[in-house]
Amino acid sequence: MPQTAFHRVTFVACLAIFSLGGGLMAQTPPADSPAIAAPTPVADAADPDAAAQDAASPSAPDLNARPDAAGSDEAVPPSAEPSADNRRAALSGLAARLPHDLSPWGMFMNADIVVKAVMIGLAFASVVTWTVLVVKLLEIVAANRNASRSAELIARASSLSDAVAASGNRKDPASRMLRAAATELDRSTPALDRAGSAGLKERVTSYLRSIVSYSGRRAGVGTGILATIGSTAPFVGLFGTVWGIMNSFIGISESQTTNLAVVAPGIAEALLATALGLVAAIPAVVIYNFFARQISGYRLRLTEAAAGVERLLSRDLDFRTISGR
Repeated sequence: MPQTAFHRVTFVACLAIFSLGGGLMAQTPPADSPAIAAPTPVADAADPDAAAQDAASPSAPDLNARPDAAGSDEAVPPSAEPSADNRRAALSGLAARLPHDLSPWGMFMNADIVVKAVMIGLAFASVVTWTVLVVKLLEIVAANRNASRSAELIARASSLSDAVAASGNRKDPASRMLRAAATELDRSTPALDRAGSAGLKERVTSYLRSIVSYSGRRAGVGTGILATIGSTAPFVGLFGTVWGIMNSFIGISESQTTNLAVVAPGIAEALLATALGLVAAIPAVVIYNFFARQISGYRLRLTEAAAGVERLLSRDLDFRTISGR
């Protein structure tokens, strides 16, 4: 029995020794680990509560630490782009000049002084065009009506004296032709017996051509400005277009942006100037061609009236020759 108790005590002692040895081996770091253990402060070992509080509390970020260059979005030097204040000032100054009202009147009021002068000139040219249309249309209609009446009067007359009496004191070109032919006939009557009628007919024809030419030029007064407006207004509008586009480029360079709000007003001004140029030029060309045709027809009526006067004169001369007067 004593030997059995001795074996039991020995077995328990061996177990205790193996247990202590395994704990010490677990606490000992491996020999080939490159990490070097930091020395443990004396204060931490002395105060375990403080060490526990330090371990539990999150570490405060280091304010002096510089961010990693690779993790930042983009490293841009301050001198590479304008500051926010300068850019904001440029945009505000540009926005103050840009028109917020894109109606024709709003764009005109906010346009550059040069573009505004171009628009005023083109608008004035358009007003002149329509004024000439109204005035010359009334004049041409009245002249054609008088020429038609005089042509009918000359066709119904049997002699030059009858036609002059029927025309009275009218001031139209055909009536002046009748009076000029009658006056020249009276002046040349004493020389008809010896000189003949050839010289008289030549002089009367010269008077009639002069009246026809003068009346045609007078009918064309005012139409020359239509040709001028029709040929120059598109180029004036093109000048306003170029100026407006140039202002758009200046706005882009000042704001350093291609935003449509910056570019659109200048382009709109340019297009408005072009539109006004076309509005002034197209009606001027159409009206000029219309009056050119009307004046040509009027001259043709005057030429027919002059031919009628020459026939009346020739008839009177034949009657004078037959009657012996």
